Amino acid sequence: MGILEKNFINIEDEILHLKREKNAIILAHYYQDEDIQDIADFVGDSLDLSKKAEKNDADVIVFCGVKFMAEVAKILSPSKKVILPDINAGCSLEESCQVKDFKKFKRNYPNHKVVTYINCSADIKAESDIIVTSSNAEKIINSIPEDEKIIFAPDKHLGNYLVKKTKRDMVLWDGSCIVHITFSERELIKLRVRNDDAKIIAHPECPEDILKHADFIGSTSSLLKFVNQDSSQKFIVATEPHIIHQMKKLEPNKEYLIAPGVDGNCSCSNCPFMELNTMEKLRDCLKNLSPEILIENELILRAKKSLNTMLKLS
Repeated sequence: MGILEKNFINIEDEILHLKREKNAIILAHYYQDEDIQDIADFVGDSLDLSKKAEKNDADVIVFCGVKFMAEVAKILSPSKKVILPDINAGCSLEESCQVKDFKKFKRNYPNHKVVTYINCSADIKAESDIIVTSSNAEKIINSIPEDEKIIFAPDKHLGNYLVKKTKRDMVLWDGSCIVHITFSERELIKLRVRNDDAKIIAHPECPEDILKHADFIGSTSSLLKFVNQDSSQKFIVATEPHIIHQMKKLEPNKEYLIAPGVDGNCSCSNCPFMELNTMEKLRDCLKNLSPEILIENELILRAKKSLNTMLKLS
């Protein structure tokens, strides 16, 4: 019986049928909607998901995240078809760092090693010496000889955090994440006063005025680990709030409060790019095997070099 003749009880059944039919694997970032997280084969951060896809025998990788993440999956698995539910699911950090401008920026700082956060395009990865994630950046920067000068792009807040942690005087690209700059220090302090038994946990893409109040700072996977291992029963979470779905799965009896925006209770920390992906778009991209991530072989080879350097160093 063909797909058009089959009646499905719900959209979840249809997606699972299509996944089997196409020999596909569904990957979902922690910042995706709960229903997408729950139907995915793997949920995680961008690099971990791409590494899982690389080791999987699926023919098709469905990356429920944003475009740069799907590009990483394609770079690491060039022979596989990589599709994204909504091709317009971008990233403010990626958009802030266009390759033409970045090449000019690099020319102003010759003899600098280019260390770039993974939240960037394949073109920027090809212009970089080393790619880093929020979980391995400190270790990798510390491995670079002290006499080597460093450019860090594209997130200036993560860069400033790493400058403080590593004591390295890095040249920073002026980019930021639209999610992590929405948190209000004033409102965070007010929330903390009302919940003095809560610990503040924050992603290092947050500005310094938020990070200085945090009890723990770490990558998405590190935040999950902290919630799981820490004895506290209440947490104020300063990152994209969809990660709380996984926190509740790990520790359902603990309480999670979303770090507030300027007006104190807005949902402005939801990533609008991540929210472009929906269950309907996930179904449709499996039906049509598009939109597909296509990268020229020469660019894949250049971008993969900086990714491989990261994998070796971390």
